[in-house]
Amino acid sequence: MAVTAQMVKELREKTGAGMMDCKKALTETDGDMEKAIDFLREKGIAKAAKKADRVAAEGLTYIETKGNLAVIVEVNSETDFVAKNDGFKQMIQVVASHLLEAQPESVEAALESTMSSDNVTVKEFINSNIAKIGENLSLRRFSIVEKEDNDVFGGYLHMGGRIGVLTVVKQSSDEGLAKDVAMHVAAVNPRYVTRDEVPQDEVAREEEVLKQQALNEGKPENIVEKMVQGRLGKFFEEICLVDQGFVKDPDQKVGKYIASKGAEMGTFVRYEVGEGMEKREDNFAEEVMSQVKK
Repeated sequence: MAVTAQMVKELREKTGAGMMDCKKALTETDGDMEKAIDFLREKGIAKAAKKADRVAAEGLTYIETKGNLAVIVEVNSETDFVAKNDGFKQMIQVVASHLLEAQPESVEAALESTMSSDNVTVKEFINSNIAKIGENLSLRRFSIVEKEDNDVFGGYLHMGGRIGVLTVVKQSSDEGLAKDVAMHVAAVNPRYVTRDEVPQDEVAREEEVLKQQALNEGKPENIVEKMVQGRLGKFFEEICLVDQGFVKDPDQKVGKYIASKGAEMGTFVRYEVGEGMEKREDNFAEEVMSQVKK
């Protein structure tokens, strides 16, 4: 039978599921409302929708490589307890493998892509895990990185995946070197590889701040420019990977350390779980007691 807008509206009100999910459920069940509800429940979508407004700012990062391709992914959960769950870890691994195979261009495209292993979309796969795990889960972001045959990937997961770093070191096969650089990135958190990558407006803004600082210190204008350039070097050392003191040997710059190994820095991706997201402020003990009292 034909699926009407009123039927979709009714199913949405009963399950809290999204419009397209409701339309698909009604189409699959020939318009039978009860079967459509069961369809959504079996997919985990009805239960997932009720949890979708919860803040998921915990979770894990994960890295997978295959040949000249690698992916780093962040999947969020509501609590760090779930992030330590083996089922959650396995879910991330399955998603990462799919991303590496399908190479979608965005999170939105990834969620709608069909997983060959289960013949469901990534969105449906995550929703089924929401139903099993009982928390809102979300694929937040991922990066697919490609290298050349003569380059090497370095992967490092800090605190089991709380911070994940994927590096590419050029003209090298030394995985230990690439991992050491990844560990440095995890610890020091550079924003760029080289000075050339820093946007000019960001440099100009920093120059203006440094100039005003020098003038406020009462320095003569004829030496302010030299002071600004000197302090700007410190600014680049703070934000540019190759200019930073290497964590394993602070007296040596990362760029020079890599060059001493006959290699060159390529790129890096650093994810820290939940960075920039609103965190849950719940008192966990109070939350547990509220459940006990029900």
